[in-house]
Amino acid sequence: MQLVIVESPAKAKTINKYLGSDYEVLASFGHIRDLAVRDGSVDPTNDFAMDWEVSADRSRQLKEIGDAAKRATNVILATDPDREGEAISWHLTEWLVKKKLMPKGGAQRVTFNAITKDAVTSAMARPRELDTALIDAYRARRALDYLVGFTLSPVLWRKLPGARSAGRVQSVSLRLICERESEIEAHEAREYWTVTAAMASAAGDAFGAKLVGLDGKKLEQFDLNTEALAEAARARVAAAKVSVTSVETKPASRNPYAPFTTSTLQQEASKKLGLSADQTMRLAQQLYEAGRITYMRTDGVQMAPEAITAVRAVIAEDYGRGPDVLPEKPRHYATKAKNAQEAHEAIRPTELAARPAKGAASEADRLYALIWKRTVASQMASARMERTSVLLEDAGRTLALRASGQVIISPGFLAVYTETREDVSADEEADDDDRRLPRLTQGEACATRSAEAKQSFTQPPPRYTEASLVKRMEELGIGRPSTYASILQVLKDRAYVKLEAKRFHAEEKGRLLTAFLERFFDTYVGYDYTAGLEGQLDEVSAGNQDWVALLRAFWADFEARTKEVLEIRPSDVTKALDEWLEPMLFPERADGEDPRLCPSCNNGRLGLKTGKFGAFIACSNYPECRYTRQFGTEGGAKESNGPMLLGIDPASGEPVTLRDGRFGAYVQIGEAEKPPRASIPKDMQVAGPDDLDTALKLLSLPRTIGNHPETGEPITASIGRYGPYLAHAGKYARLTGSAEVFETGMNAAVVKLAEAAAGRPARGTPQPPLKELGAHPTSGAMIKLLSGRFGPYFSDGTTNANVPKGLDGMEIAFEDAVALIDARAAMPSKGKKKPARKPAAKKPAAKKAGTKAAAVKKTATKKKAPVT
Repeated sequence: MQLVIVESPAKAKTINKYLGSDYEVLASFGHIRDLAVRDGSVDPTNDFAMDWEVSADRSRQLKEIGDAAKRATNVILATDPDREGEAISWHLTEWLVKKKLMPKGGAQRVTFNAITKDAVTSAMARPRELDTALIDAYRARRALDYLVGFTLSPVLWRKLPGARSAGRVQSVSLRLICERESEIEAHEAREYWTVTAAMASAAGDAFGAKLVGLDGKKLEQFDLNTEALAEAARARVAAAKVSVTSVETKPASRNPYAPFTTSTLQQEASKKLGLSADQTMRLAQQLYEAGRITYMRTDGVQMAPEAITAVRAVIAEDYGRGPDVLPEKPRHYATKAKNAQEAHEAIRPTELAARPAKGAASEADRLYALIWKRTVASQMASARMERTSVLLEDAGRTLALRASGQVIISPGFLAVYTETREDVSADEEADDDDRRLPRLTQGEACATRSAEAKQSFTQPPPRYTEASLVKRMEELGIGRPSTYASILQVLKDRAYVKLEAKRFHAEEKGRLLTAFLERFFDTYVGYDYTAGLEGQLDEVSAGNQDWVALLRAFWADFEARTKEVLEIRPSDVTKALDEWLEPMLFPERADGEDPRLCPSCNNGRLGLKTGKFGAFIACSNYPECRYTRQFGTEGGAKESNGPMLLGIDPASGEPVTLRDGRFGAYVQIGEAEKPPRASIPKDMQVAGPDDLDTALKLLSLPRTIGNHPETGEPITASIGRYGPYLAHAGKYARLTGSAEVFETGMNAAVVKLAEAAAGRPARGTPQPPLKELGAHPTSGAMIKLLSGRFGPYFSDGTTNANVPKGLDGMEIAFEDAVALIDARAAMPSKGKKKPARKPAAKKPAAKKAGTKAAAVKKTATKKKAPVT
């Protein structure tokens, strides 16, 4: 029996259909090992030796693989045909050898670009050895990411409070988003007007024209910058008698697009189907594992000759064989990418005859249809069109109008596929693709039916969507398309950016982190530097560069720079960032006043400050002046204008006020040293005195619903940092909205708690955390709140610490969770015995009646205790 190992169960199931009973196909469920989550897992002093450890959640799969290996004659590693797939096969080989489970026949590697019977059986007939160059590239990339993360993150914790972590590629991607935010803030809208006319030909056919010349001069964009100028020009156009002075007709063509690569698929799926990069890759993975498309992580645009033949057959059958549909010769595409994944085909259907289902409902089917259409269109004829431009002038040629249009003579590939345009500025003119002109001749007089002046303002560059950001990253050579989805997800997970209306907005902590890195680690967030490093990694993949030498060169400079920054005092870091961010935080005022002048005390100066929870703007006269405002809010900083009285608390008689803090709005009762406070969730409104009841409800939390009918323990409802939830005897259940905290009754609460408990994974399998608090300051591991058999507990992946009785785990602060884990880690393990303490020597005492002499245990002879 031969053991075949792949990554996923779906892939194993598909391959199993193609292989006979002599094969056993098992899944590793992805990587089985990773670098240990602790400092020192990559040792720069020992040629960057790496400490790999088996993932705890892979024990079940590895036992199954190990048992099968004992029965097998040899092992066939059939993981994905890229760097990550090669690395998974390498990890499996290393593990089998270490556990002495490798069969006598050894291990061989096979790859296939599509999971079809022909591709799989053909690959099985051509096994090879592991590709050491790809493995070296994987190790280099993994070491780089680890060294940056574990070296830079502690610097951030000490010098930049509130920052969580930074990554090699994600920090550069974040810089793109933050720079676009700065461009938008710096943009000054300029007014301009355009004049258009509704015209009619001599035959009475209507068409539109735009004013392009005035008084013998070409009209520039800002020549008409006031309503008065625009109205004067409009009146002249409305009264003018014009005729055609020139007609230019030019043939044009548009070539089809190349088949999809990983990057272009992500972009088009975002624009056409509204899918995120992560969603696109997950759906493409499903299609690949089901054998419907070729491998979806590729930079190549070429197709196999047999695939091109199949595409042309489909075109001939569905659209005809004419030269305006099917070119005489096949089209061949090439890319300049140096990536090792260039060896792969483009993303295409494995069976071109499998047309997309009409009215496909599932997202996977819609994505398949997109891939099918792009593939077919890539081999079709170019679209042929005719572009016409007509110039109309008055008799004295004091004003000129231009009308333009386009006629598609032969649609070619456009009959199947058109690429979606995105991020077109409002300043740009619309395409003429759908604008038709009547047939006009030179000298023909045309009538002006009406004229209109339209006011416009220049627009700032648009914020990035996932599609436009992926496109920009690819243009700059940052990262690799197969990693874009995970990079963007990390930025969202760490709250460095947020998505609103499918566009990235830089959050304040993301902008502060970017400013810190640009100021103190400018080389390592440089676009050219990052792209150059990617190029070197590609050279390692190709076997042209030594991976250890690459790491040595990187580490020598990076370590030295890190040590320099660690020596800088936090106050000096804040001062440097204050100067660096001055144009953004304190822009020049229109009235000429000092933008740093405190608006509260009128003599203090505003400056950047950093605290336990991040950055904010404060007055230099603190504590006499307590003016603060948030860091980097859109449209200018949000000032704290003092509390708003909502009403009186009927229970205490104290005032209830609405206040604005650095972390959002909150309500408070009274002015005691530690007054009752409650944050206002996003899905509830407290804006004025009319919302006093809502404020009192929030201040009354947690709400006790009642005692559980089975345990007798109370069930409470509250709102934590991660949203509304129920709590009972150390168990939790999430609620969908804040209103449910006040509306959920006993029956519903019992059901929700039972459903949450039933949905908990079996013992030994990974479970989703109740919440993530942040990275441990020392180890860098993520601290999570988990639900266990004996109640909730905090874990950093190595040490577990129970939530103290009487406390709500959802409300415990990050610092307290760190202290609990550190205290538990310092405790001796239960399995270790304390060393026996040697008793102090005593002088022999005289025996007395009525007392017992201590019995002394000896190993040589055994004596009876003396009888008294």
